[in-house]
Amino acid sequence: MSEIIIQGIQFDEKSSYERGPALAPPLIREALYGGSMNLFTETGITIEGQPIKDQGDFQIKDYFDIEKITHNHLSKESKILTLGGDHSITYPIIKAHHEKYPKLDILHIDAHGDLYDEFEGDKYSHACPFARIMENDLATRLVQVGIRTLNDHQIKQADKFGVEIHQMKNLDLDRIPEFDNPVYISLDLDGLDPAFAPGVSHHEPGGLSTRQVLDLIHNVNGEVIGADIVEYNPHRDHKQMTAFLAAKLMKEILGKML
Repeated sequence: MSEIIIQGIQFDEKSSYERGPALAPPLIREALYGGSMNLFTETGITIEGQPIKDQGDFQIKDYFDIEKITHNHLSKESKILTLGGDHSITYPIIKAHHEKYPKLDILHIDAHGDLYDEFEGDKYSHACPFARIMENDLATRLVQVGIRTLNDHQIKQADKFGVEIHQMKNLDLDRIPEFDNPVYISLDLDGLDPAFAPGVSHHEPGGLSTRQVLDLIHNVNGEVIGADIVEYNPHRDHKQMTAFLAAKLMKEILGKML
């Protein structure tokens, strides 16, 4: 069985609206291991006593150090779950995965497409990671679920890159496709409705429920080889609701990776 590495990437310098996600990784861990919940997933797998190694948190000064850190962990023949951090971290993480997984499918859960060619003059903004991923052919397929903020530019970008978008306005989870390649899950917590996840920088009403996101994770048919959970902003949280939500989703994703 492959070892699963947990890495915390404390970086939010590419956030366009509010800082805060750099503080998230230790707070998600605290919620998971603080004794409030047990370590069994809903599918009956425990993450306790498994080959899971937590490498701790990394405070990032140079954006592209994220790729180096991830590459070093992948060289150990491991799967990686990353706690962010803003969503810009996904691009260098996927860059690090490309050599090992030249054919990779991405399941992206988010309120936003994050497909801008550039945002506020920054091509590496948290609004841009999937444009960078797709233009560099780092993913074979990109399937986005929960999107509810598309504008003309992002629609053009999605058409250009062949992105499969399942918008909230007509969402049917039964239509989420099966995956033919190894799967990477990129989970932006603002994909959930702010009623479930108040601790995010961008409140976008009309989102996914916790149950829908859990069902998405449980029903992925391919091998999940990596994942990230991003955009938890503790400055905006209420009674640690979003920390415990992130911890629950972390546990279920680890179970799926196992």
